[in-house]
Amino acid sequence: LYTAPDSCEGRCGEPYSEQDECHCHRGCQRAHSCCEDYHRHCQPESFSRSQDAITDQDLLQLSEQLYEADHNRAQPRDILLNPQYQAAPQEIGDQQDHCPQPLYKQVNEELFSKPTYASFIRLLDNYQRATGREEEVTAEELREQDNFLREVMRTEVMKRLFSFLQAKNRYSSEQDFVADLKEMWFGLYSRGDGQKDSSGFEHIFSGEVKKGKVSGFHNWIRFYLLEKQGAVNYFSHNFDGPWDSFPDVLGLQFSWEGFYKELGSAFVGCSPEFEFGLYSLCFLARPGRACHLSLGGHRLSIQTYSWTKSTYGNGRRYIATAYIITP
Repeated sequence: LYTAPDSCEGRCGEPYSEQDECHCHRGCQRAHSCCEDYHRHCQPESFSRSQDAITDQDLLQLSEQLYEADHNRAQPRDILLNPQYQAAPQEIGDQQDHCPQPLYKQVNEELFSKPTYASFIRLLDNYQRATGREEEVTAEELREQDNFLREVMRTEVMKRLFSFLQAKNRYSSEQDFVADLKEMWFGLYSRGDGQKDSSGFEHIFSGEVKKGKVSGFHNWIRFYLLEKQGAVNYFSHNFDGPWDSFPDVLGLQFSWEGFYKELGSAFVGCSPEFEFGLYSLCFLARPGRACHLSLGGHRLSIQTYSWTKSTYGNGRRYIATAYIITP
């Protein structure tokens, strides 16, 4: 199901990229750079036909379709930002609070009553932020995971994503897709000391603290809710995306109850299903590599990484992280 950097499964005919560990395009044999399983997957009779590869053009086209399908995104009147100070490159790590006022001046919280927002927010308090402390998952929390997946799969964003992946022979049914999403996002693994203390969802959306620093934490809703409580202190931003509507992208510096985040990129104003869908797409299509997308005519890249120390179901890997690449 997964495209791996060292395999041609699902990658036959994929364009050359110097970032790849090995290659699966026709010229790789002349360049002696093919993956070891090139002949097994990329011969005419093989399952991984070239038309099943997810090309760069596929990603650009699909991301624009998902952008247009994000009907639950915030409208301009829903969010009023106060970005204040833009940090220069040499100031990003100075841990200085350059902004006396919060980042969010106003958010229309009626957004949070929408089913995907409400089910997403219910997941955020299910985690201990400190790594090294084992997570205990209750029956109620499992129901909340299932409810979130059920709600996002009702949206046009996730229906389009599934249709695309099914056409590329990644999944045979929506049931298989949802089961895999649950494992890759919510499956627990250890970031330290052998305790099952982390998951892709916790790291990316809820945020963690590791070795005295904020780790992950790339979600605008989580940031807003904690800033409203006084738990997050916005310091500055170093990047503001070119979009004049939502979703936009910011690169942020902030403190979370005394723990510092030097650079946390985040979408602002997108729906939970849009962010969840884009990160899932990039993890499946370009794990460990930059995933180049287009949103509203503007290019954007997402970096994902797999958790390499443990696997599930035929060697498939959990999501370690996903974030927007900012300058």
